[in-house]
Amino acid sequence: MGLTSALVARQDVEKFQQDGVVVLRNVVNQQTLDDLAQALDDNMKSPGPWANEYADGSQQGRFFDDYVNWARFAAYKDHALVGALPQIALQLMNVNSGKFFHEHVLVKEPGTNRITPWHHDDPYYGIDSEVNVSLWVPLDPIPETIALRAIKKSHRWGKRFVPRRFVDESAYVAQAEGFEALPDAQTLEASTEIETFAAMPGDLVAFHFRTLHSAPATTLHSDRRRVISFRYTNNEATWANRPWKTSPPLDAQNLKPGDLINDQRFPTIARTS
Repeated sequence: MGLTSALVARQDVEKFQQDGVVVLRNVVNQQTLDDLAQALDDNMKSPGPWANEYADGSQQGRFFDDYVNWARFAAYKDHALVGALPQIALQLMNVNSGKFFHEHVLVKEPGTNRITPWHHDDPYYGIDSEVNVSLWVPLDPIPETIALRAIKKSHRWGKRFVPRRFVDESAYVAQAEGFEALPDAQTLEASTEIETFAAMPGDLVAFHFRTLHSAPATTLHSDRRRVISFRYTNNEATWANRPWKTSPPLDAQNLKPGDLINDQRFPTIARTS
């Protein structure tokens, strides 16, 4: 389809399609990073209604997350919809247009003891999407010791796992039609397909919604680990009901299961070249 450019090499598109995860080096410019860092600082001072403090009340570093604040902070919206990020997303999905789903910020302050446990994002969401990508954009240097880890090709297993709570790793429900229990951490850690993605500001890690991934604690790390993820789908993504509270917990409004997510909450992105 001729959808590659200087931002995304053809081999990176192929790796993403095959492995469900790829790292792109030096594709986010400094102005974008500065804009996003300021927006994230403002966001942490003014959390949205769905923000979480996973280490609240404990003797450790802050572990903050929040999402769907792009309507409140211009930099989130601007960079989600215009510029390098949406163009990279479209190229990796191999489509000419698609939808911006939402942004998600994750901040681990120095000394955060909590890990990000193994999971894939798809079951948490209230949409069904086969063609999608999350762009995981670090604002700080991410050494291998605290880097995102992913199990390559896990998006092609044909499995969807009952989501688990980050705070205590408990399953949302005991069982659900179309979903199965997530294998225990020891089993997943034994995979020979684990890849670790050390990254610098300017890099990003792109992964499919069904790619299993995790991240270590920052207990011995002396700096912050700030990341903003931007999530995209093709135009065929549909609304879905789940037997649990979705993340983000968006209201259906006028959407019914199976309806295309064609409303103002999910802006359209399009190829510019």
